[in-house]
Amino acid sequence: MRWLGIRHIYTRPYTPRTNGKAERFIQTLLRNWHYGLAHPTSTARNADLPRWPDWFNRPRPHSAPNGLSPLSAVNNLVRNHT
Repeated sequence: MRWLGIRHIYTRPYTPRTNGKAERFIQTLLRNWHYGLAHPTSTARNADLPRWPDWFNRPRPHSAPNGLSPLSAVNNLVRNHT
């Protein structure tokens, strides 16, 4: 993180209200990847994990921001507010 110039921000442990986005991502990951997709084995499920966040943020259409994927919607917000 230091090499990329990213500052690590810590939140209070066991306080979901201060860490809402991370808590929501974990909840979505469990619901849609872990329990939502059928995998024949735990090994197959673990092998599928690196692909899932990319699918979730890029090609997956979303109904709220005019059908844009979450990543496209965020990029549009960033471009429009600078």
